[in-house]
Amino acid sequence: MDQGALVVGDGEGTVLLVDGRSHATEFEAFVRESSSALLTTAYLLVGDRHRAEELTQQAFERVWRAWVRARQDPLPYARRVLVNLRVDHWRRRRREHLVADVHERPVAAGDRAVVARDELVRALRTLPLQQRRIVVMRHLLDLSVEQVSTDLGVTPGTVKAASSRGLATLRALLGEQRSER
Repeated sequence: MDQGALVVGDGEGTVLLVDGRSHATEFEAFVRESSSALLTTAYLLVGDRHRAEELTQQAFERVWRAWVRARQDPLPYARRVLVNLRVDHWRRRRREHLVADVHERPVAAGDRAVVARDELVRALRTLPLQQRRIVVMRHLLDLSVEQVSTDLGVTPGTVKAASSRGLATLRALLGEQRSER
């Protein structure tokens, strides 16, 4: 039990208070503060909004079950849970099924950002899973090499090499797409 923790009985159950706040209150604050960032991370990992929402919800559920351990530094813990859930899903499916190219329609000037983001997500989906995770965490979430290394449990050299190869692949893919237009 944490130092400074107080167990309070309310007749119906027991509530653990740490520094005057219950674990539920702390967790609710964490969810409010981090849900947008975790949803973005999940979307970049899976490339589909609905799957990203499911993945984020599953991650929050697992973080809640481990809140006693995770509460010290919950965001990296939650990111690691997201990545692990994605890997678990990938292992069950064994391979992703990418759809054929969608027939493009003319793009309005205001839609260019949406198109660029869609191109990036499609290009990310072509990267091997570990490269994709590293590129997303390193360059889209702007985490340091050390943070990515710690979160994924790989060496800093692996992060640097995978990031370099992933970015080279993305540059080639996105450059080809732009030259085809």
